[in-house]
Amino acid sequence: MNFEIIEPKEKEKQFVEPTLMKVRTFGDSRGFFYEIFKRSDMDAFGFKDKFVQDNIAYSKKNVLRGLHYQLDPHAQGKYVICLKGEVDDVVVDVRKGSPNFAKHQKFALSGDDVHVLYVPVGFAHGYIVKSDDAFVMYKTTGEYAPNSESGIIWNDKDLNIDWGIKEPILADKDKELKPLHEAENNFEYTA
Repeated sequence: MNFEIIEPKEKEKQFVEPTLMKVRTFGDSRGFFYEIFKRSDMDAFGFKDKFVQDNIAYSKKNVLRGLHYQLDPHAQGKYVICLKGEVDDVVVDVRKGSPNFAKHQKFALSGDDVHVLYVPVGFAHGYIVKSDDAFVMYKTTGEYAPNSESGIIWNDKDLNIDWGIKEPILADKDKELKPLHEAENNFEYTA
């Protein structure tokens, strides 16, 4: 097996809730090697989604990207890894009727720890760059569809996310996002 699941430990929640995995690395005096994604390993854990697009984002310190999601029918699950640098990755449950609706989780990702985060459909996703710069790669289960973009303002008072910074660097469109209770959202929780 190329990775181990760190959380959640409960098998029935893996890949339904955000799932953090540790990728196995192979290193020697030359450096290291690791497989970011291996279909057969994911199949062995019961992972059903298929990825259709790969993205890489380069960002400088204090850049905050998010909190983003795409509406159904163009919703995206994401498989996120920080290749270089360090980010605090945040996911927010936006599935109406979920027992965790409007709750967030924070995950530290870095190029040194080789952790991968799976963010299922129905969760908003964003991150803040903690290092001088960072390269973040993510696979998605849906292609980018600009007309389906939605998201939540980073400083939504009801979510009370501690980003560790008062004035992050934001894209213009992220400055215009609304709080969760006003954001466009068509996700429903199914048990």
